[in-house]
Amino acid sequence: MREASGLGPEDAAARLGWSRSKVSRIETGRTRASATDVANACDLYGADSSVRAGLIQLAREVRQRGWWTAYADVFTGSYIGLEDEAVLIRQWEVQLVPGLLQTEDYARTVISVGRPEPRDADDIQRRVMARMARRTLLSRPDAPQLCAVMDEGVIRRPIGGHQLMRDQLEALLVAARRPNVTIRVLPYSAGEHTGLEGAFTVLSFSEEVDPDIAYVEGTAGDVYVESSDHVDRYKMAFTSICDAALSPEDSMKLIADTKERLIHD
Repeated sequence: MREASGLGPEDAAARLGWSRSKVSRIETGRTRASATDVANACDLYGADSSVRAGLIQLAREVRQRGWWTAYADVFTGSYIGLEDEAVLIRQWEVQLVPGLLQTEDYARTVISVGRPEPRDADDIQRRVMARMARRTLLSRPDAPQLCAVMDEGVIRRPIGGHQLMRDQLEALLVAARRPNVTIRVLPYSAGEHTGLEGAFTVLSFSEEVDPDIAYVEGTAGDVYVESSDHVDRYKMAFTSICDAALSPEDSMKLIADTKERLIHD
């Protein structure tokens, strides 16, 4: 299509805002093109609507070939596929321990109360197992870096009771020993901060794969932010939250102290 449009690789790269390497890697199949990449290239090359739609669909289906397809009824969006490809996950959480760091019992409690409609035990168990399968991402040989910042209320809220929460806090202490996991706590004493509007995640990928994406999960639906300007705002907000948060070492001390207080309560 590029050749038929009369564009050389350098011209196409300049028009698409890509590197010359990205054009080459996509065309030779060494890098997967995102749906956005395909749409932009089709528009530049003048593809008709049916070809454009077909290629975009193919690009989307590529993301459905991972382990999570066995849980297609649980993971209905594209987030898990994106998370699975990320090399860096920056996550700000206001209410709950991030899913990648949840224990099985904590996850079961959250899943059981997290939806208005009643669920049978089998459905809850399947969703819990899907979350546990997702958690293995952090132990893979090619595991991404996870930088998770939680509001202090997350570690103080006794989800499922004191014993369950003690186990969850211990799991956080263990997870933080991984070289690819950094956990920090934003203390109440920080006062007002840039994360007050709610939780969000920024996913970063290998440079030749995809640009960064911000993700916001809500009861009204999930929002994927792909505009570079808007993503940059989330990245700056995350940096600001980190600046206000406790250091990883002080965060671990606060989590450990909170766990000890739960033991004696």
